[in-house]
Amino acid sequence: MKKLIAGIALFGTFALASAQTITFDKTTFDYGTIKPSSDGTRFFTVTNTGDKPLILSNVKPSCGCTTPEFSQDPIMPGKSAKIKVGYNTALTGGFNKMIEVFSNDPANSRSVIYIKGNVDANAPEPKVLTPAEQKEAAKAEKKAAKLAKKAAAK
Repeated sequence: MKKLIAGIALFGTFALASAQTITFDKTTFDYGTIKPSSDGTRFFTVTNTGDKPLILSNVKPSCGCTTPEFSQDPIMPGKSAKIKVGYNTALTGGFNKMIEVFSNDPANSRSVIYIKGNVDANAPEPKVLTPAEQKEAAKAEKKAAKLAKKAAAK
């Protein structure tokens, strides 16, 4: 009887240990100071660091000035997806907005990400990146996503 109970307890531990796990490359995206009507689109990378498919069921902004887009397709273990977040940059002034991300992660079924910044007519013109700088920025983003994945695995 003791062996049976020990076996059930051990199986239960493995059942709980194997699950889908949501991890973000960053939980806050700082726009900095931007000009009115500039591009308000930013992306968050979501990675499934678990061993079962992760499904985003809803992404809900805190107000109508923020518009998220996401796919409900399963994110397989070790894979990533993007959440596209748009902010209405016609609204001037500072902003700090919350976006709720709902998933089938048993430990974090509701996660929160944020966008913040300031829309100011006196903001400097955005720097246009050269193709080499764009490539370097993409490399840095990939590296940051890998580091976040490793940190979540620990």
